[in-house]
Amino acid sequence: MAADVVGYSALMQRAEEATYAEFERLKRELIEPSLSRHEGRLIKTTGDGALAEFASPSAAVRCAVEIQESIASGRSSFKLRIGVNLGEVIVGADGDLFGDGINIAVRLEGVADPGGILISEKVYGEVEGKLDAGFEDRGGQQLKNIAKPVRTYAVCARAHGPLAERLTPAPPLPDKPSIAVLPFASMSGDPEQEYFADGMVEEITTALSRFQWLFVIARNSSFTFKGKAVDIKEVGRRLGVRYVLQGAVRKASGKVRITGQLIDAVTGAHLWADRFERDLTDVFSLQDEVTLAVVSAVQPKMLQTEIEMATRRRPENLTAYDFFLRAMHQYHRTTRESLAEAIKQAHHALELDPRFGSAAALAGDCHASNVALGYSKDPQFDCKEAVRLARLALSIDDGDPDTLSRVAVTLAGMVGDSEAEIEMADRAVALNPNSWRTWNNRGWVYILAGHPEEAMRSFERAIRMSPVDPLLHMTFFGIGNALMRLRRFDEAIIVFKKALRHNPSFVPAYRGLASGFAHLGRDTEAHEAAARVLEIDPAFTISAWIAQVPKHSKLFVEGLRKAGLPE
Repeated sequence: MAADVVGYSALMQRAEEATYAEFERLKRELIEPSLSRHEGRLIKTTGDGALAEFASPSAAVRCAVEIQESIASGRSSFKLRIGVNLGEVIVGADGDLFGDGINIAVRLEGVADPGGILISEKVYGEVEGKLDAGFEDRGGQQLKNIAKPVRTYAVCARAHGPLAERLTPAPPLPDKPSIAVLPFASMSGDPEQEYFADGMVEEITTALSRFQWLFVIARNSSFTFKGKAVDIKEVGRRLGVRYVLQGAVRKASGKVRITGQLIDAVTGAHLWADRFERDLTDVFSLQDEVTLAVVSAVQPKMLQTEIEMATRRRPENLTAYDFFLRAMHQYHRTTRESLAEAIKQAHHALELDPRFGSAAALAGDCHASNVALGYSKDPQFDCKEAVRLARLALSIDDGDPDTLSRVAVTLAGMVGDSEAEIEMADRAVALNPNSWRTWNNRGWVYILAGHPEEAMRSFERAIRMSPVDPLLHMTFFGIGNALMRLRRFDEAIIVFKKALRHNPSFVPAYRGLASGFAHLGRDTEAHEAAARVLEIDPAFTISAWIAQVPKHSKLFVEGLRKAGLPE
């Protein structure tokens, strides 16, 4: 933050001593205390200005507003211009700071309005939606000695009261996705319906809180907004959350209609909306049913949004969690190349945070997937790495359901202690019965343990939990595997085709089709599926696949041979 007195030279010419004394008083009584309150550090002062650094852009803007409004209220006869920028700096031997980040702040101050605050686009991107302030887009400014134009925004006071009062410190956004579930509005005035709506919100809040990667605001805080007309951005700021879920309930003719919408509280964008209509019979069962439907839609949508934001961020600004989200994005694609990239990104996350259990579990899952899907060039290495990372994840956090389920399926494929892995998979779904991942991974654990019927029940529950999940092709592939083991080849073919509709380049599903068609004696279709396998994976051979994939189904392999795939 750079600040400068307007018309200082002229003031000095008219009354040098008084002007100097007034600026010293301004620094002592207003600027320095404001810096202290907002955790700013005074870098240096010039004859008529000051330069300070802050821990965050929000703190810098709050401090700037406080200073300007204090001066405007009559605490000084001076007027200041203030510029705020976000950027890297060079620290000199004497603690002074240098660099373009500083230079731009100084140049912004120079073109700010008298009594005004001008911020760069970088600062605006960080504070917009977090501060209840107005911003006027001033467009690109060509600043002196700065090569490229800098887009700028003026901070504007609003008509409804002092800006500084509305810029009271708000809780910072947590380092993981955060959500508040607001009380659902009852549209009929029926007290019984209101109890139902409140109970449903509590159930949704509890269900979301089981996802340990989510920060969920407690019911008591969310319910302080009950019955009030709310500004979603203000709710997000006051509660310190990125996402807000709100809804309404209406009862009529023995039915209940529930609407819900998920909103990004920072941008105000609507991310998801849906309507649910059910018969009003058993209220508690109805609450459970709607809770499941809402959480099944909201949780994957939030994760998808977080992944999209992480993939857009510049690499130099990424946190361990951002790298984890980037790894998830690659993992969802399930190709040979994407799994290699997912492993790389997960290791970046672990380098920044060695205690990041979810990143270790994901990396182990990727190594195991390389083996299970036949992608591995060195199956022995991938197997060892999968087991090492799975056990590392377990040592860091054995209470996170997603981590438990990833470790269970990894060890089921690589080690094969069925009793221990089943226990872990069962514990994961008990800890979070609302998670697609826990049910999906439980299905694979039960397949590898030789229980295809129970595996199918888990996969079907996973699809119910997340009917639009980006990894749905894996779930359908799991059901197809279970059906193959039960010799239900016709049904298996239908499910493998579903998997391919969700991911047309998913080669394991083509292998499933080749084997299933061959067992049914549908040779032409078997050969067509086998040709597609070789088109996507020209180096595929049955012997190499058997060597890579532990616990393969002999029935599955027999079908591949009948389909004419190379030995």
